[in-house]
Formats: sequence, structure tokens, C-alpha cells
Amino acid sequence: MKKNDKSLDRRQFISLASAATVGVTSMPITGITNQGEKGQPPIAVAPEWRNKVEGMAYRQLGRTGLMISEVVNGGDPVRSETYRQVDLAIERGVNYLDMAPAYGNGDCETAYSKVIDSSSKRMKVFMTTKVSGYQGIRDGKYQDIFKGLPTEKQKKIMEKAGEIRMQRYVDKPGYFLVYWPNQETSMDKCFISNAMVEDYGHLVDGSKEHKEKIKSSIEGSLKRTGTDHFDILMCPHGGNSREEVMIPETYETFEELKKEGKVRFLGVSTHNDPAGVLNAAVDSGHYDVVMCAYNIINGGYMEGAIKNAYEHGVGVICMKVAMAVATHHKSLQPIPQWRIDKVKHIVPGDLKPPLKAYLWALQNPYITAVISNLWDEQFINENLSVVGKKVELNYG
Repeated sequence: MKKNDKSLDRRQFISLASAATVGVTSMPITGITNQGEKGQPPIAVAPEWRNKVEGMAYRQLGRTGLMISEVVNGGDPVRSETYRQVDLAIERGVNYLDMAPAYGNGDCETAYSKVIDSSSKRMKVFMTTKVSGYQGIRDGKYQDIFKGLPTEKQKKIMEKAGEIRMQRYVDKPGYFLVYWPNQETSMDKCFISNAMVEDYGHLVDGSKEHKEKIKSSIEGSLKRTGTDHFDILMCPHGGNSREEVMIPETYETFEELKKEGKVRFLGVSTHNDPAGVLNAAVDSGHYDVVMCAYNIINGGYMEGAIKNAYEHGVGVICMKVAMAVATHHKSLQPIPQWRIDKVKHIVPGDLKPPLKAYLWALQNPYITAVISNLWDEQFINENLSVVGKKVELNYG
């Protein structure tokens, strides 16, 4: 197949991957400026509307033109036995459904098929799925090489991995937050791979397994959901560093799937080093959407990257917004009180801390939406109550 004109050669890849990714050494921004027209990026594109309901607020998802609800439906709670709440959310104007093969080992996507059970319902919503486990292809290949190296060489690679990780400040308190158990180790293999790119990248580049993984993943997702296309394909699911969003096979395979009518736009999701991954996605020129961790704790480190994405027409959906002040993971409870006190102080009113967290994020005119786990009717009523609201934030 002829390569996409935008594909990176190895020299370009190493150059971009080695660049500084996050300005986290600077002082965090203390507030959000409400400049420009909310939700309207400086990109001329015709808006695409679906399921426009009075009482819901919508913003444009960057250059995609998709007009999506300010609160979108997370896939974590959606299972074959618990999906009825999604119908209620759609009735209230939610029009973006998030899912992934990793959620319930595919059961999340199967459950959505019970909701989107007709062509008329499909046309009410934008559907997004992800390529879960994509990073394992890259890391697995580098690990195979690593294991065959002499001990002294392995030691040097580990030292280099640590240096790269430290230079990017990905573990910096306040920038890195733990959202699920054992998240602390989720970047380890990625940075070993990153440390090996210069010497061993030629042995990993061009891997057909990348293409095979994306295609098999999307075919499985299409089958489980019963739809014929996804509006957004996020690849990878949970990117850990800029190197993971600069794999040429990602772009090439996406273009093939797009020509086949199976996907429309390319995205990536990221919890770790979210500003670095977001900046890399913008730099690549291929990504249309990024779903990234953004909340009242890491916000100062994220706002520059978010504004940069907005200015380049890349839509930003924010996740882990409420998880800075609340969590359903018992091993991570209780949430540090100072976080809760912070959101209470900054956001006025008597709302619950998670609702204040969503309201805080939505004051940023450069984001498009926040993603929320709408577990049941109470969560729907409460979490959708913040849409369209403007408040004066108190940073004093």
C-alpha cells in the first residue's frame, strides 16, 4: 500500500519523540480565562447536530464539526444487565457514547447494541470506541529485544528510561494522579521502549502486528455494537507517552478503515502524561480528538496544551474530572481532604464536590465536554445539572 503522505519516517519520529513534551516545570496557571466564544474553535467547519434537546448545552468538537453534549456518557457502568440509564441520558440530550473492548471484556459494547437497536437511534448519537491493548504490540517487541541483551546493556537502558521519564516530569505530584489501583506501574514498559527507540527502532518499525491489532479490534467492536461505523476511533486506548501516538501504522490503518466507511475521525485517550500526549497528538497532524485526564488538581499543567489543541482544531474531551475528588475504587479511598477543600473553595455554591469538579472544568472555553459515568437516574439528574452554567471561580 502506498504510504500516507503525512506518515513519519524514522528520523522524524525520533526527532519528535525526543522533544520536550510538557511545560510542567513552569508554575501552574491559577485560573481559566474565558476568552473567545465558548465551544467554537477557530476552524471553519460546518456543525453536525444530533439529538439536540432543550436544556442540554452543546459544543463543537474541534475540526470534526460534531456538536456534542457538554456531558458525555462514559462506558464503565454500561453492561448487559445495566444499560437502561443510557436511554434516559439520551432522552435528556446526551449524544456521545464512549466505549472500549476492555470495558467488561467487550460487554460494554454488547450492552450499547441493546440501546442503539435501530437506525433511527444510531442517528441520534455519536459513537466512539478504542483500540484497547494497542501499546502491548510495541512494548512486547521491545521487551523481546531487551530480554536478549547483556545485563550491562539492560542496565543502561533502564537508566536511560528513568532519565527520560524524569525529564518529562510524568511522575510529578499534582501532574500525575492515581485514578485506578496499580496505575503507578502502567508506564514502566513504555519508557523502556522509549529508551530503546534510537538503537532498536528499526527492528520494531513497520510492524504488521500494529495494523492487524487495529483491524481486528475495530471488527470486533463493530460486531458487538451492531453498528456499521464509529464516528471516532481512539488509538491507542490510554496512551502513556508521545511515542505511542507517533506510530505511522496507526495513521495508515485508520485511513484504510476510513475509506471503507468504518470510522470517521481519529482520536486518542490518555491518563498518564496527558499534556505530553495531547501536544504530540496535535503535532502529528493526524489526530482530530483527544480524551485526556484534566481536573482541578492537574489543571495548571494541562491548560497550555488544551489551548494549543483548541487553536489547532483538535477537540478535547476531559476525563477523570470528578475522580480528583471522588472515586469508586475502595483501595483509593478516602480521597485526600485537601483536594475536596480546594474544589469547594474555588467553585461557589452548595453542590457536591464531584459536581463542582465538572462545573470547574466546563468553565474552560477550550474544552468541548466532560465524560461522566452516568451510573443511574440519580447520577444523570445530578451530573447533567451543571451543563450550560457559568460561574465566577474563586482563586483568592
